[in-house]
Amino acid sequence: MTTQVIVLNGGSSAGKSAIARSLQAVLPDPWLAFGIDSLIEAMPASMRESGDGLDIAEDGGVGVGSVFRELEAAWMQGVAATAGAGARIIIDDVFLGGAESQQRWQQALGGLDVLWVGVRCDSKVAAGREILRGDRAQGMAASQAETVHRGAVYDLEVDTTHTESLQCARTIAAQVTSSSVGRPEHGLHEGAV
Repeated sequence: MTTQVIVLNGGSSAGKSAIARSLQAVLPDPWLAFGIDSLIEAMPASMRESGDGLDIAEDGGVGVGSVFRELEAAWMQGVAATAGAGARIIIDDVFLGGAESQQRWQQALGGLDVLWVGVRCDSKVAAGREILRGDRAQGMAASQAETVHRGAVYDLEVDTTHTESLQCARTIAAQVTSSSVGRPEHGLHEGAV
């Protein structure tokens, strides 16, 4: 089966969005990229700073409310339907709940061939990128660097600490374009490839 969806999971400022853009450039077919940041930006401003929505603390901690979860579930189903209709999809997400977050995507993407990619970055490097970006609460990158990977299972892992996004994208693209022979039947195994 041909890969229909690539899910990139990593902490804030790990380089997922840059990898997604690079994947769009190096993969032979057109791929749509959907990111959790776009979902957050699509929500009313009141949802971005409320207990029912998304609450980002001054130290970078992120709280997720019930209304956010409802909207997120609808968005996931929409992304899955788009892939089911034939579009190839790259998802750029932050699994705040680790394995639990991955399970929500697994349910939404059921029946599709998914390549699960862990995007790692040393917390100090990610924190430095966060400061340069200037659009994130300081502390978010460091607090998410490892927690987003807890219990998550990947087909492939890349590390942007010392590797450019384009090279990471090429590694992922090689996995996508190679034969699916040798990939686990359900597309998941523990550890790096």
